[in-house]
Amino acid sequence: MSVQAVTREQAVRRATYASVVGTTIEWYDFFLYGTAAALVFPHLFFPGGDNFAGIIAAFGTQFVGFVARPVGAAIFGHYGDRIGRKTTLMVTLFLMAFGTVLIGILPTYQAIGVWAPILLTVLRIIQGIGVGGEWGGSVLIAMEWGHQERRGLSASWPQMGVPLGLVLSTGLVRITSGATGADFSAWGWRVPFLLSIILVGVGLFVRLRVVESPEFEAVRKQDKVVRVPLVEAIRRQPKEILLTALVRTSEQAPFYLFITFVITYATKQLKFNSDAILVDTLIAAALGLISIPVFGRLSDRFGRKLVYGIGVVLTAAYAFPYFGLMNTGNALFIGIAVVVSLIFHDIQYGPQAALIAESFDADIRYTGAGLGYQLASVIAGGPAPLIAAALLAGTGSSTAISIYIIICAVVSMAALLLLPSRRTAGAAAPAARSHKSMRHA
Repeated sequence: MSVQAVTREQAVRRATYASVVGTTIEWYDFFLYGTAAALVFPHLFFPGGDNFAGIIAAFGTQFVGFVARPVGAAIFGHYGDRIGRKTTLMVTLFLMAFGTVLIGILPTYQAIGVWAPILLTVLRIIQGIGVGGEWGGSVLIAMEWGHQERRGLSASWPQMGVPLGLVLSTGLVRITSGATGADFSAWGWRVPFLLSIILVGVGLFVRLRVVESPEFEAVRKQDKVVRVPLVEAIRRQPKEILLTALVRTSEQAPFYLFITFVITYATKQLKFNSDAILVDTLIAAALGLISIPVFGRLSDRFGRKLVYGIGVVLTAAYAFPYFGLMNTGNALFIGIAVVVSLIFHDIQYGPQAALIAESFDADIRYTGAGLGYQLASVIAGGPAPLIAAALLAGTGSSTAISIYIIICAVVSMAALLLLPSRRTAGAAAPAARSHKSMRHA
């Protein structure tokens, strides 16, 4: 084997490790807030009023983080398309950890009054900006180093940061809750937030060893680096930005119902033990470590749209059976409901990164893919727990929530059918574009 081949293999491995480790840390931080919002934040930061008012307020602050994600995608997409993927990813990792650790030491409403929810909101915004800039770079550094015929698999590796982050955050909350007992609400919940600083140290070490993406280097060598990637992406590929956002609706909205709102539903509506539902979520997330790359690889063989579309249909078909299983109140059936829900999610999430990233030209890919991906957090992921909580409070039944999930699936399927297929064109720089329409650095 040649030195060049070995060097490339090392670069591929480093890019893969760095993308998985980095996204794991980012999603650990982001999911940790969602779990805390369901378990302790309502009475610590939003006391007073009825129970559902506090829950809606806590999830409302969570939504603010989702709104900030497209902002992060625009900011870091700009620098990712101008100075490179690697440097940008170092900053997003640090920013996310900064917000998370400060949440861990934030005084509650009882200590500083209204400043507590205000500061919590600011820190959630910082988290959202960090994770908004993270996804595009992590996916691109892995996908652009991967082989053309295995881009679905390559791009699925950073997607595993979601189940890994979910396992870590849920697992640590479960361990801390058991270890601190009655003191969990007083101070135990802070421990998982503070431990983020250790994970960041690991992430920075891994990312320092990454080699810059070869496709970005090609764009730079050809003097095709765009001066204002955000403007260029919106001007050149507005259809792709909108459709890649809408195509995520059936993955994004149900996901946050299945991993965040389900905790509130099980504990408040069904009077189910919170530790048991956390264990169910852990099992489901752990299975994602297998299912996500499997479905990513299947998309290389059978096509992104076909695999993704199957996931959309199954999610819609599962909307009523999911709550049917939950409403039995039986521990086994609830566990089945949670585990199966995330398998259907993973059918979409495995090929999703390549499906979105391949829709954009290499010189604006960080910005375009990041915007499309993160806009879904505003229109689908962020509002989902809020909408579900409001529907449950208004109707007292899960029927309306099931209908909401089906509507999300219909939106996704329509967007999927309209999204242009560019699987083999994903690596190409925009050579066919007119240079008059571009402003070069």
